[in-house]
Amino acid sequence: MKKRMLKLSFLALMLTTLTGCELAGDIFEAGMGVGIFIVIVVIILIIWLISKFRK
Repeated sequence: MKKRMLKLSFLALMLTTLTGCELAGDIFEAGMGVGIFIVIVVIILIIWLISKFRK
C-alpha cells in the first residue's frame, strides 16, 4: 500500500510540474511575439521620423 501511494504521489507530482512547464513555455512564446511586434513598431516609427525630418 505504501509503495502504491508513493507511485501515485510521484505521478501526481510529475503531472503538475509538466503542466506548469508547458504553461510557462506558452507565456514565454506569447511574450516573445509581443516583443517582436513592439520592436517592429519602434523600427517603423524611427524610419517614419527620419523620413519626416529629411524633408
